[in-house]
Amino acid sequence: MSSSNYDGILLGMGNPLLDISAVVDEDFLTKYDVKLNNAILAEEKHLPMYDEMSSKFNVEYIAGGATQNSIKVAQWMLQIPGATSYMGSIGKDKYGEAMKKDATAAGVNVHYYEDESAPTGTCGVCVVGGERSLIANLSAANCYKVEHLKKPENWALVEKAKFYYIAGFFLTVSPESIQLVSEHAAANNKVFTMNLSAPFICEFFKDAQEKFLPYMDFVFGNETEARTFSKVHGWETEDVEQIAVKISQLPKATGTYKRTTVITQGADPVVVAEDGKVTKYPVIPLSKEKLVDTNGAGDAFVGGFMSQLVKGKSIEECVKAGCYASNVVIQRSGCTYPEKPDFN
Repeated sequence: MSSSNYDGILLGMGNPLLDISAVVDEDFLTKYDVKLNNAILAEEKHLPMYDEMSSKFNVEYIAGGATQNSIKVAQWMLQIPGATSYMGSIGKDKYGEAMKKDATAAGVNVHYYEDESAPTGTCGVCVVGGERSLIANLSAANCYKVEHLKKPENWALVEKAKFYYIAGFFLTVSPESIQLVSEHAAANNKVFTMNLSAPFICEFFKDAQEKFLPYMDFVFGNETEARTFSKVHGWETEDVEQIAVKISQLPKATGTYKRTTVITQGADPVVVAEDGKVTKYPVIPLSKEKLVDTNGAGDAFVGGFMSQLVKGKSIEECVKAGCYASNVVIQRSGCTYPEKPDFN
């Protein structure tokens, strides 16, 4: 395909957040009741955390948000300007401006909804021993309105795209928007993908997640989320391979594509379930001293995967690209990457 055929081929929608990232200590985790390898929404007790991080630790500010990370990585892997688009809600402030600048420089066609009343959302990223925990203060990201999606210049992005990716986190913000996009994908034989995203999504947003499962052609997640999904659905199994197969066999809204479940397991092999069968793909080994932090590892995996999926590559190629991208990202702080990918 010529590069013009890739114009806007992949669209993401989600919660754009500015990552406030720092290596913290165990005492800090205990003080704010934060568990590693988890992702939660900030409660009242977490709000002082962001300032304390800035005053106590060496803080980095990195444009983030799960879906935006994945779209940026896909864009980086594709190296075709404008191949990807992204929508979400930011505030009218310096963080929002920084986000816009960052995403645009990355080559993503961003159409943000700018909210007048709330500041741009932030995500506290607490890193200990290379493992991360995410505490998201959605703020403006929580204000996305379906009216923005319906505007002709924004709906045009939906029409142009052939692949869609929405992290499960967006279920808490605008299910109406997800509904419009998923139904459009189903009606037009396009590929709709989502992520389990976090244990709390599987637990507390189960109904919303179930509503859109029939539309999902690909379901991404990690082993913790898969096990939570299983528990919530009363499947009584902790076996990630079994769970992946069961998710892939849940009913589908359209018969055009079979559902594929893709579950990452940190340093353990990636589990892919389709047609009732499981294939396992080893990840690229990385020595502990090269691991900087796992923030963005799962997002980068999805970005790499999607970059090959839109090119019509095999699942094996998609997984390889996902493993490559996440291997790059975990050797750097946050979801960042060098100027050019070295993937072939």
